[in-house]
Amino acid sequence: MKSKNDLLKIAQIGKTVGINGELKLHIKSDFPEQFKKGNTFAVSRDKTLKIERFNPKRSIVKFEGYDTIDEASSLTNKLLYTTYDDTIKNCSLKKGEFFWFDLIGANVVEDEKILGEVDSIERFEPNDFLVVKTDKKYVDMGYAKTFLIPYIKRYILDFDKDKKIVHTKDTIEILKNS
Repeated sequence: MKSKNDLLKIAQIGKTVGINGELKLHIKSDFPEQFKKGNTFAVSRDKTLKIERFNPKRSIVKFEGYDTIDEASSLTNKLLYTTYDDTIKNCSLKKGEFFWFDLIGANVVEDEKILGEVDSIERFEPNDFLVVKTDKKYVDMGYAKTFLIPYIKRYILDFDKDKKIVHTKDTIEILKNS
């Protein structure tokens, strides 16, 4: 279960741009709108950075207190993190959309049979894939310990967030062929 103190990696700081402390930002999130003036992100458990300005078209960020190229270069390659609570607060979902962390730990069910549990999600362009830890019953039958399900309508029927169940179709064939 996720706690308030767990952190999500959402970006990596790149090289400096110009001489005024600006940096390239490599966003690892589907929600670039969270990178706005005044928002704070962790770079470690005890250090945070506050955005002074962000150019979404160029993905250039300026953090408060980093006004020179030398100060900003100390941030190059650092990872930016946010909390689950801040993600929920700062990111807008459309109807039928979910955060990846909502899907982690959900049972994958086809025809009332539990095939496994979502262990993680990987992005292999052009689709996202659920990495499923196969249910022990199927592992004992000789099937793979993990398998991938493309997160597309062909295989994913729906997700019940409250019950943590991903309803699927034709995914038993994916498991059998894994």
